[in-house]
Amino acid sequence: MAFHGPSYGLSRECQMKSQAKFSLDRAREAVDWVERVLDEPVDYPSPDEGLRDQHDFGAVLKNGTVLCKLINILHPGAVKKINTMSAPFKQRENIEMFLKGCESYGLKPQDLFQVNDLYENKNLYMVVDCLYALGGVAQKKGFNGPALGVKVADENKRHFSEDVLRKGEQVIGLQYGSNQGANQSGMTAYGAGRQILPNGR
Repeated sequence: MAFHGPSYGLSRECQMKSQAKFSLDRAREAVDWVERVLDEPVDYPSPDEGLRDQHDFGAVLKNGTVLCKLINILHPGAVKKINTMSAPFKQRENIEMFLKGCESYGLKPQDLFQVNDLYENKNLYMVVDCLYALGGVAQKKGFNGPALGVKVADENKRHFSEDVLRKGEQVIGLQYGSNQGANQSGMTAYGAGRQILPNGR
């Protein structure tokens, strides 16, 4: 990763907001879930201390291999070949393949993150949110392993008879207005001039 140096002004402000949204507890839960699904430990930067901060979280997932293994367990065949080379473009490719696998598994585009969010430690809270969304979709699809997040609701279509639909047309909702209470009678039309009399007459 290229060293960008310290940020100032608006960039610094955006960076601080992004860091404030990151929850270490949620990140730990997400990594624990990944370990339980994979049934193998992940490589922490400092194994004795576990996940210390958001940079550790980014380092655990940065090369994308853990994420690719995860999506292949939930959605077999999502990633055909996982890159094991340490070249930056191969690691980015792993992250990209994970994101494509998530989308084909059923995640919405707004639940995903950008490759740079993870690879450059920019918006790591979005990576955590993505893992929670993935856990929710996995529960909906009947994954029997460990659970993370809230199960995504199933569609609940309703079918009404013609009689019920006709009755619904007879109801006047509040947004249609009412002939009771305050109204605009006596008010000057919009854009029209007002006659102002001296002494308030």
